[in-house]
Order: sequence, then structure tokens, then C-alpha cells
Amino acid sequence: MPIRLTLVCASPADTASPHAPLGERELYGAGATVASLSAHTSVVRSPSAGSALTAAALGLEATVEPALRDIDYGTWRGRTAAGIAAADPHGYSAWLTDPDAAPHGGETVHQLCRRTAHWLRTLPVDSGRVLAVADPAVVQALLVHALSAPVRLFGRLRLPPLFVVCLTGCDGDWTVRSADASADRGPGRHLSLPLTSLDPSWRTAGDRSGHYAEHAA
Repeated sequence: MPIRLTLVCASPADTASPHAPLGERELYGAGATVASLSAHTSVVRSPSAGSALTAAALGLEATVEPALRDIDYGTWRGRTAAGIAAADPHGYSAWLTDPDAAPHGGETVHQLCRRTAHWLRTLPVDSGRVLAVADPAVVQALLVHALSAPVRLFGRLRLPPLFVVCLTGCDGDWTVRSADASADRGPGRHLSLPLTSLDPSWRTAGDRSGHYAEHAA
């Protein structure tokens, strides 16, 4: 039986995120988005405060999944991207271009992607329909793996809070589709373009081995 995984991007609590935290009104209004999705058999979330807030606002009782924790920004946590770039331009540049760089002393993009890919690969075959509320960087990493995409795609996936995307997995293969963005599905931000339309030149021999990508804080 296929695993059906619905991913919802959490509202960030960390100021290093490129997206501002959502207001309480917007979060609670987004309940219509989840209510309109297919029924789920289990709900998990990232351990972050933003994921906890988002799950609660959506009326979800979610189990904390440590493997879905946000990327560790190390000494950059709590700082803005503009402030980091001004204080450490060389480190920030390395972070943007090298998925193995950790100028902040925290986690690299490759480490994040390996961790989340392992979680995706080891989901029990009888998981059924799973709903996961996770930090945007975690959702980006999961999408890169599900799409067998190259490293460079990670930095190109700019996912706003309340972005919703659906993955279907069977025997280790995953398909990705957008959640229906029709007007009656509430204010959640949905995938507007089919990811399968992206350039198939991704799939070079060198890229297939990684399945990970760049990330900007």
C-alpha cells in the first residue's frame, strides 16, 4: 500500500528565516486548508516552536518527530540574514554555495538532507496517510530527496509558511503533486507549478548520488 505524506510548512519562529512569522489570525484562518485535505491516520511535526504553534493553530494533535527538526543554524540562530551577511560575508557566501559548509558551527545542508532522507526511507510501509508539519528547510530537503534532485535545487525551493505539498511513496519511489489550490481550500500557500515540469537535465550521474542541495538561511 502506498504511503501518502502531506507536508505543511510551519510558520518560522527564527529570525534567520527569510519569511516573517505569521500572525495568529492568519494561522487560525488556515485551518480550512488542513480540513479540506484527505483524512490522515497520523500527524507528526518538527520539534520547533514554530511547528508547535502551527500545528496547534491548525487544530492538530501532532507527535514530535526528532528527525524532522529544523536545520541547526549554530551561532547564527536568532539573527537576521542581513545581519549575518554584514558581519560574516565570507562565511555567508560559503553557506550559500557549499552544502558542506558550516561557518556557523551548526549543521550542514548535506547533513540535514541525509537526516530527512533517512526518515523518509524508513517510514513503515503501513504508515497510510501521514500529515507532517515541518519547518520550511525540512520540507525543502524532503522534496529534494523525493524528486531525486541535484544539490542545486535546494536553494531554488523557496517555500513560504503554510505551503502544502503531497508525496506518494511506494517501494522507495516517490511522486510529488500539488495540493489543490482552488478557492475553497483556504489561505494555505499551495504549489502552483508541477515540479515534474522542471528541467530533466537534473538527472545526471553525478547528481543522482546526492539528492541534496544548497540552502540559504
